[in-house]
Amino acid sequence: METKILKVVRQGEAFSVQSSKQESGVIQKCNIVLKELGSKFENEYVCAMLGNLAACRFYEGDIVIATLRFSTHEYQLLCLQQ
Repeated sequence: METKILKVVRQGEAFSVQSSKQESGVIQKCNIVLKELGSKFENEYVCAMLGNLAACRFYEGDIVIATLRFSTHEYQLLCLQQ
């Protein structure tokens, strides 16, 4: 995990998703785009805010402290040759 100071680019609306980890089977989710401070070509991160955090509202230009946890998915690619 990594904690950074970032600027909010945009935030979507919260919505419900299925979750096997929640007792109710449903959790709130909200997507947000965050950008590193500096020039206009800094890195951007598309993040998911889950649970109670999804109810928080941020606006474009807000400065936030965020702890980011990165995950990747590896997919097997099939290449066809003729």
